[in-house]
Amino acid sequence: MDERAAKDLYPSTFSRVAAAYKQRLDEVMARGEAHGRTAVIEWVEPTRGKRILDLACGPGTLTYPIAELVSPGGEVVGIDLATGMIDLARQGAPPGLPMRFELMDMEDLRFPDRSFDAAVCGHGFQFVPDLRRALAETRRVLKPGARMAASVPVDPSHPSQAQAILERAIGGALPPAPKARDQFATRRMVEDEETFAAIAKQAGFSAADVVRYEESTTWASPQHFIDMSAGWWSMAIRLERLSPDGRATLLQRATRAIEAELGLGPLQIAGATNVLRAIV
Repeated sequence: MDERAAKDLYPSTFSRVAAAYKQRLDEVMARGEAHGRTAVIEWVEPTRGKRILDLACGPGTLTYPIAELVSPGGEVVGIDLATGMIDLARQGAPPGLPMRFELMDMEDLRFPDRSFDAAVCGHGFQFVPDLRRALAETRRVLKPGARMAASVPVDPSHPSQAQAILERAIGGALPPAPKARDQFATRRMVEDEETFAAIAKQAGFSAADVVRYEESTTWASPQHFIDMSAGWWSMAIRLERLSPDGRATLLQRATRAIEAELGLGPLQIAGATNVLRAIV
């Protein structure tokens, strides 16, 4: 098994797939299907004049809409460890909105104490090697009474049939995905609601809870689903080890397998998200 340090594996991976990642997430957000991420924005109550930190901001998925809400007079600072994501976020930033993006580690924030009115994180805390440290750093840079919300993906209660067919059709022909050896413990922590909330309190938050959201993503056809899955980081990291012809062959096989069992029409893909809600 290919095992590496999380900060070696993930920034480079997400930099390579930044454009495809953004395309898929933009579609899901536009359809209003990313309930966990939407809940993150709502919980911190972004209003005019607030200064908000967006941790693991990616291509600006949460940064952009929050910047609209805090303008005029506010600011959103997005940070990420993937240079490709930061570059994409800067390139796509709507002109005139109060935001900036910096390459920075969530476990080592280069901001003074009590710098922000709120903090958000969309699907990022599951990647950090030291969850307590990342949460403590977030707590440090927030003002008294500030809110923080963070979404993390978890296994859905009822996995999708299409996802199972995809893995059955080509999983055995794909190289295993590299693993981040220093991230296993974090994954377990964020998947358990009580544990995730308890660690936030240990990190200095006065109150914390975790709400679970069951989600469903709609893709127009098996081909659409496969196209979006191929560019998603967890599949892309396996496919990129193959030749272009090899990738095309496997993806076609997966598409045909799903079509044979589920038809040519739209697919509903189940997902789930834990949302940590905390107050300083």
